[in-house]
Amino acid sequence: MPSSVSKFSQNSQTSQNSPQSLIEQAPMTPSLRKLARRGLVRAYAKGAQIISEGDLGDTLYIVLSGRLRIYSADPAREREITFGIYQPGEYVGEMGLDGGPRSANVVTLEKCWLAVVTRATLEQHLIEDPAFAFELLNKVIRRARAATMGLRQIALNDVYGRLKAVLEDLAVAQPDGTALIAEMPTHRDLAQRVGCTREMVSRVMKALVEGGWLKAVSAVTAVTAVSAAAVMLPRPLPARW
Repeated sequence: MPSSVSKFSQNSQTSQNSPQSLIEQAPMTPSLRKLARRGLVRAYAKGAQIISEGDLGDTLYIVLSGRLRIYSADPAREREITFGIYQPGEYVGEMGLDGGPRSANVVTLEKCWLAVVTRATLEQHLIEDPAFAFELLNKVIRRARAATMGLRQIALNDVYGRLKAVLEDLAVAQPDGTALIAEMPTHRDLAQRVGCTREMVSRVMKALVEGGWLKAVSAVTAVTAVSAAAVMLPRPLPARW
């Protein structure tokens, strides 16, 4: 049995986790679903390195189940910054389709099923479904815009400003005027997203809790299905710290 990557067997086509059922269940556009059907479905264990920054590659990975983290790292300084967490229905690797080096690392956060699509397969798909070219272009533009906004946050905001932006993006407004982060990332995860140390995030988060801007949700309820790691924002976060 392979350690981190294994193919589905053809005998599992009728099972719940068969390639066909995973592709059909994942939230995708019709054109992306057609592309996924052309790919090779593989299972990756938690912590598997899918893409390494700087490597050459022209493969696209469509997420069918599980989550991927996209990040850059500086081993010398023991620092990492997370660019995004991708879930089922999304894909990674499009920046390498020009034949250039990979622009970031991609690792699995849990066991994942991915549809692996080569450049040759994508080219054939574009010939038969040219509308997907616009879908792919829109995705690249949105990610480039997100990267620009991220750089703007780093350049113009201090650590608190960047952390505030992340928390507000995660929070979902509630009918009573509060906001809820159903699955609060760890301080380490937040530090990787805003580009600072875990200790700095811990200090800011402690101050926000003591000031009453953040409140832990201590119980899981059947009504809200809120996890023990959930956090409530009783009122808007302060503009500055």
